[in-house]
Amino acid sequence: MPLALVGREGRRRSVLSVDLPARKLGLHPGMPIAKAQALYPDLVVMDADPEGDRLGLEKLALWFQRRIAPIVAVDAPDGLGLDTTGADHLHGGELPMLKNMVHRMAGAGFCARAVVADTWGAAHAIARYGRPPIAVVSSGETASALADLPIAALRLPNTIIDGLTTLGVSRIGQLATMPRAPLTLRFGPDITRRLDQAFGRIGEAITPVRPVDPVEVSRHFAEPIGNAETIAHYIGKLVPLLCQGLEARGQGVRRLDLLLHRVDNRTEAIRVATALPVCDMKRLNRLLCEKIEIINPGFGIESMMLIASLAEPMDRRQTVSSLIAEEDTDVSDLIDTLANRVGTQALYRFAPVESDLPERSFCRVPALAPDETKDWPDHWPRPTRLLAHPEPVQAMAELPDQPPVFFIWRGVRRKVKCADGPERVFGEWWKNDAEQTIARDYFRVEDTNGERFWLYRAGDGEHGETGSQGWFLHGIFG
Repeated sequence: MPLALVGREGRRRSVLSVDLPARKLGLHPGMPIAKAQALYPDLVVMDADPEGDRLGLEKLALWFQRRIAPIVAVDAPDGLGLDTTGADHLHGGELPMLKNMVHRMAGAGFCARAVVADTWGAAHAIARYGRPPIAVVSSGETASALADLPIAALRLPNTIIDGLTTLGVSRIGQLATMPRAPLTLRFGPDITRRLDQAFGRIGEAITPVRPVDPVEVSRHFAEPIGNAETIAHYIGKLVPLLCQGLEARGQGVRRLDLLLHRVDNRTEAIRVATALPVCDMKRLNRLLCEKIEIINPGFGIESMMLIASLAEPMDRRQTVSSLIAEEDTDVSDLIDTLANRVGTQALYRFAPVESDLPERSFCRVPALAPDETKDWPDHWPRPTRLLAHPEPVQAMAELPDQPPVFFIWRGVRRKVKCADGPERVFGEWWKNDAEQTIARDYFRVEDTNGERFWLYRAGDGEHGETGSQGWFLHGIFG
């Protein structure tokens, strides 16, 4: 059923939002509700809740600020604007970051579109009116990406859009080539301002949301600064002040944001993350200074703000005397340095998972995640290297329960000198019906060259329903 949310615009009740079925019928925001109901008596009408929508967007913005980027602003009524400069590398790059964002939104029940572009105006337009749901517009290609989009993508008032449509102007590319003086004389300055914002000719202020009562310190400059050494100097002034505030709360920082406000009303941002709560001035100062090279100071920076966007209680365990036991080596500094260079997703370790199937017996966890109580099975030896996917081999065994006499892998024939097995592994029948009868027989074999391999037969060697009875190589022993 088509659905419309209605509210008051001045003295009349009008449509504020419509769903896809209603949009296909020709309904659109701004239409008088009386007209919409007269045209479509079956239209489902509900009162809009703009205040609830605003609060929901702010909560979502704070969620993204904690997980994606330090600068996140509400783009009412249905969007968010993020400045991901200096933070996208923590998520594997711009495209993986967008895919992760859209996937998380889908998991929460939202249908989302995400675009990275040079300007807020361009990202706003392409996200709402472009074809692909996920897109990265390369730097310098903003004009070509906007040319075929409708003029409604420029965030212009409906009266101006209607006037331009009357003149036969429907696309941004057409509008961008028209003389500006007549447009300004007839429609006012909004058209030229929105065009300049979309193409990056003028800046657009972004007012980010703020988490509740974060620890933050700031510094304003009488004269704008832009030199890398000067920026590093003032970072060194702000970090001790931030650490004092954190120590007063008994907290350590897990995510640190440095916002640099430029004189042209734009904001540069640096985000660094730590694996554990940290309140070490030298470490935090070094992590921030390593990112100075990505800062574009423009015509100068007039103020700096350092925010502990994520802080957690510090572990105040009593230090053990070296006379009693050796202190554990602290590698968190190394982990933080590597993670902020290559991204947190690229740095991980493996942890055991309770599963007999080798490819399901491990998972990726953060490098400094707490140790699990589970351990890998030790009743049969496991190879030091497990292939990403089992590779088929040609093999021949004299009897179903015996190891192969030889096998051919990647075009090389290998004669088996000795072997151990079989170790029978069954499918996880509780996951799906297809695994109820699956079985594998694993053998540890050594060829005449002294190399050892982990082979298995897909099936029990007798019954076809247990597998294809083909041979596969799954691992290599060191």
